Amino acid sequence: MSVTIYHNPDCGTSRNTLAMIRSTGVEPRVIEYLKTPPSRDEIRQLVQAMGVPLVTVMRRKGTPFDELGLGADGLPEDALLDAIAAHPILLNRPIVATPLGVKLCRPSELVFDLLDGPRPAVFVKEDGERVVPSA
Repeated sequence: MSVTIYHNPDCGTSRNTLAMIRSTGVEPRVIEYLKTPPSRDEIRQLVQAMGVPLVTVMRRKGTPFDELGLGADGLPEDALLDAIAAHPILLNRPIVATPLGVKLCRPSELVFDLLDGPRPAVFVKEDGERVVPSA
């Protein structure tokens, strides 16, 4: 199965998601999106595949989201894409793409919905939280 994760290694949720993918025996394509940002077209395609408005996959905390006025009503998608291109930290993470779909995996266990291989009986996150993946 082809799996791509848009990953930030400084983010616990992203690290847990990557570990969950690997726990199923899959080695994903890892894109550290702060070092190698996706293009505007890639972002648009990911968001369209998710079926959500672009603003819902934008990160507010610890980003220039508010100071750039990105929460304003009626802001065109092109303005949001321009902002993400200039400030990749605005793209929330982790985003995972597989043949089964594309999701912003917050919480990290949402990734199991995108995987079709064997799952661990229990996965233990970095903070000790135990996750029992559904079949």
